[in-house]
Amino acid sequence: MKKYVCEVCGYVYDPAQGDEENGIAPGTSFEDLPDSWVCPMCGVGKSEFEPQE
Repeated sequence: MKKYVCEVCGYVYDPAQGDEENGIAPGTSFEDLPDSWVCPMCGVGKSEFEPQE
């Protein structure tokens, strides 16, 4: 599973870690995040994320 980087603040979403503070279990791919999920650092939506190279 790919990691995704927030283009605004640089936060990296790592599927292996998830985002447990916001109810996202480890092992959740970026594509499976709900559309309502936002960057936990700066609050932008999924559209502001790009796959990490």
